[in-house]
Amino acid sequence: MSITITDVVSIIKKIIDISIVWLFIYIVLKNIKNNVKLSLIFKGVAIVILLKLASDLFGFTTIGVLLEYVIMYGPLALIIIFQPEIRNILEQLGRNQLLGRHKVLTVDEREKMVYQLVGAMSYLSKQRIGALIVLERDISLGNYIDKAKKIYADLSSDLLISIFFPNNPLHDGGVIIQGDRITCAGAVFPTSNSSKLSSKRLGTRHRAAVGITEETDCISLIVSEETGRMSISVKGELFYNLTVDDVRMMLIDELRPKQDNIDEFDYETENIENEEDIYEENN
Repeated sequence: MSITITDVVSIIKKIIDISIVWLFIYIVLKNIKNNVKLSLIFKGVAIVILLKLASDLFGFTTIGVLLEYVIMYGPLALIIIFQPEIRNILEQLGRNQLLGRHKVLTVDEREKMVYQLVGAMSYLSKQRIGALIVLERDISLGNYIDKAKKIYADLSSDLLISIFFPNNPLHDGGVIIQGDRITCAGAVFPTSNSSKLSSKRLGTRHRAAVGITEETDCISLIVSEETGRMSISVKGELFYNLTVDDVRMMLIDELRPKQDNIDEFDYETENIENEEDIYEENN
């Protein structure tokens, strides 16, 4: 049986077709993992589908009929109720980068980047100078950069300290770092409404740090103006009251390319859920 050119072209088309579908599924699952709100929507849909399958299996007629209406009109209800979140998700899909700038850094460049960040955080903490530093990863922060003050300078601890020094016009905003360069300062981020934060009376700076990590895959570094405590937020979680070594190790682990991340770093820190002595911070 001979294979013609038509057969080869047909096979190639099928491979491309399947690859595109899998790429779409990968992007959706990746955004579900990185976005807390999208994860909640996905879990809700999964629960409804499982209940429908269970009702059909055990013959629960009434529940089955109700779930059929939910499945029929649910998508329309989700679009109406979660319209802002869906819009943000679509914007994120459009802003996704195939290769984040942090991934193209050499080992020496990453080490230098961590050294400069840790040096700035340590100084700001000792002087009790408030700061919010956001490190972009795969999801672009271009929407926030556009509304901030552009800098485009090489990353250095001295420059970060100068930006957050009291009475500096850019002191109250956040700094965004792309790769090993400071892109902008004075950036404003969405604040988190997480119940974990409301119960601990944390200020606007910490809420903004967590809020941006809920919507993107970035890393947020925070220094409290009231207490000088250092914190890091990743994937909507806040790791509070860290030491300099904690900050260094977490940055090294989070900035390491995933393929090199064989042994997971054990965060020996106090999570926000277990922190009982957080002071009120009105920064």
